[in-house]
Amino acid sequence: MRRPLRTLLASAAAAVALGAGVLTMASPASAASLQEVTNFGTNPSNLRMHLYVPDRLATNPALLVANHYCTGTGPAFYSGTRFAALADQYGFIVVYPSATRSGQCFDVSSSAALTHNGGSDPVGIVSMVRYVQQRYGTDPNRTFATGASSGGMMTNVLLGAYPDVFRAGSSFMGVPFACFATTDGSGWNSACAQGQINRTPQAWGDLVRNAYPGYTGPRPRMQLFHGVTDDTLRYPNFNEAIEQWTNVHGISQTPVLTDTPQPNWTRTRYGSTSVQAPVEGISVAGVGHSLPLNGMAEMAVAFLGLNGTTPSTPPSNPPSNPPSNPPSNPPSNPPSNPPSNPPAEPGACRVTYTVNPWSTGLTASISITNTGTAAINGWTLGFTLPAGQAITSGWNATYSPTSGAVTARNASYNANLAAGASVGIGFQATHTGSTASPTSFTLNGSTCTTA
Repeated sequence: MRRPLRTLLASAAAAVALGAGVLTMASPASAASLQEVTNFGTNPSNLRMHLYVPDRLATNPALLVANHYCTGTGPAFYSGTRFAALADQYGFIVVYPSATRSGQCFDVSSSAALTHNGGSDPVGIVSMVRYVQQRYGTDPNRTFATGASSGGMMTNVLLGAYPDVFRAGSSFMGVPFACFATTDGSGWNSACAQGQINRTPQAWGDLVRNAYPGYTGPRPRMQLFHGVTDDTLRYPNFNEAIEQWTNVHGISQTPVLTDTPQPNWTRTRYGSTSVQAPVEGISVAGVGHSLPLNGMAEMAVAFLGLNGTTPSTPPSNPPSNPPSNPPSNPPSNPPSNPPSNPPAEPGACRVTYTVNPWSTGLTASISITNTGTAAINGWTLGFTLPAGQAITSGWNATYSPTSGAVTARNASYNANLAAGASVGIGFQATHTGSTASPTSFTLNGSTCTTA
């Protein structure tokens, strides 16, 4: 039985908001702020545009379009994810589009949306991109897209219909390009949502190629995240999307690398073993339509290549309605086992620890800053959890043991911490009443200050 998109995705949006909101961090601690931009160009579906420009931009900065879930908004996606905080760290700009139709879902179904320059939401989003490229001089070869649920579907649409604009994308809980296509104007495709559409890789690839006939340029790289028990946009869509994008790139559907970056996560790479492979898939066992977006944001930023830039100076030519750290600059494929963990200079580290508690659980977001003068190649953060707290999952680091005196060890992609650079990690935990923070932290054995 067909149900309206607004009705069926409303509860799913709540789950997505929980997945992001349980891990919600405060807006980035800087003078920069989210600003709305109007009159940005052709906008057939009356989207709204919000823009985040960090105080310090990289030279020829990159641009990320971050697309929200159904019932969401650009400002909600800004507040509920870490992309703006990572923009502060690496010096890129973030555009947050907002859908304004009933249900606040993006159009990923109409023939207009699925055709290059055909109209609807993608045209408005591309207008936002052009506006930022012209106003801030962003690198057109470093324009990327990401999003969750409806925004994950829009990420597939943008990369499929506008390969001349977007160089890579990271889709959370989405579906393949054109899987949601409809002809009755409903915007909802039950067969796709239920994972019942099974095409050959060639057929999926043809849908992308036919969206922009005559295009012969490079195709965007794609990263796909999906929960195995997703009952809103079911898990078979994950495998169909892998088939689609590997076919688009002309590479095998057999992964060249399979690993487990976190417990219950399975990562596969296609066409290359590097962090920036042509196609990468991450599936999460035991998780539905509520992926921990904050825990995955740095993986997305690394895949997109946004973590290799150096912020320099504030923008010299802000717009009339302007929006308003340093990066760790890790190599594209750092060693999984760094050769050593040199001790930090005494007192040459700073830790910010933010707790978001609820009745029986909490999440902790941790920012580690190397305040010393030398780079650190491989790090461990030591701290003691208050009695009754036990880690159940984490991101951007491995944690052992799960209670008491804990050691958090770097992931393969964030082992290098340059002088002045910061890295964000975190975890989810249960508690028996105390949600207090650890009283002290050590980085490679040296005591850190706390902020």
